[in-house]
Amino acid sequence: MSFPAQLLSEKIKGEVRFNEPMSKHTSWHIGGMADIFVMPKDIADLREALSYAKRSELPVSIIGNGTNLLVSDFGIRGMVIKIGPGLCQIEVRGERIRAGAGVPLPRLAAVALRSSLSGFEFLAGIPGTVGGALVMNAGANGCAVGERVRQVTAVDLEGKEVQLNNQELEFSYRYSCLAGRKLVVAEVEFEGIPGVPEAIKAKMDSYLERRRKTQPLEFPNAGSVFKNPPGNSAGKLIEQSGCKGMREGNIQVSMCHANFFVNLGGGTAEQVLTLVEKVQQCVFEKFGCKLLMEVQKLGEF
Repeated sequence: MSFPAQLLSEKIKGEVRFNEPMSKHTSWHIGGMADIFVMPKDIADLREALSYAKRSELPVSIIGNGTNLLVSDFGIRGMVIKIGPGLCQIEVRGERIRAGAGVPLPRLAAVALRSSLSGFEFLAGIPGTVGGALVMNAGANGCAVGERVRQVTAVDLEGKEVQLNNQELEFSYRYSCLAGRKLVVAEVEFEGIPGVPEAIKAKMDSYLERRRKTQPLEFPNAGSVFKNPPGNSAGKLIEQSGCKGMREGNIQVSMCHANFFVNLGGGTAEQVLTLVEKVQQCVFEKFGCKLLMEVQKLGEF
């Protein structure tokens, strides 16, 4: 399928690719071809790409590091914009940190540590980026990104900048209003808590050690597959339902952490979804609880 997008390469400083394998851009190493794949070099590039897609009537999909994401085996039609290295600026002023949407979460945690700012320790082991984490209000160890957010600069699908404060983002468990409003995060201002570097580092180290011991980091995965039901643990329910080690093709429920599905090599999105349905059925039959996917689907399903 062809699009009138060749001219976009001349309009932006970043990269424009065609028929790009999305398996190269997801932590699960799964996904078919994206028709057009754009990597903006700055906010101006992002605005131009979104504006171009709007004028050309192209559907737009936004990704970050490709964690928490399942891309269809049939790929993605239209334009995929990857918010990555081009939007990685970071600046500290007092207790405030301004970070581009492409900043990796571990880097944000490291900058906070060097600036003696607490409140970001839980981000040290999360392999996502600021933008993606903000949209889904990512969290770990009882903390969530939204707690530290003060202001967000986003871009709408026409390429216009929008400013939002914490209250306007409507944060709740694994949710913000950003996806529903079709806004693309460009930059985020966070507020930290003054702290002692030694104490901050000790907490970061404890989180990282716990992650190494309890998560299957040796295999491609997308993080937690299901949301935790209120007052319970999805991983615990899956394990108690006898699903640990369950396998569909080359996708397996991790023996290390039951809420992680690992790609043993050559796994597909279809295999992931089949395994998701099997696990949901097992948990429902044993506990009467319907697990909801935390991983986001993208593309033609």
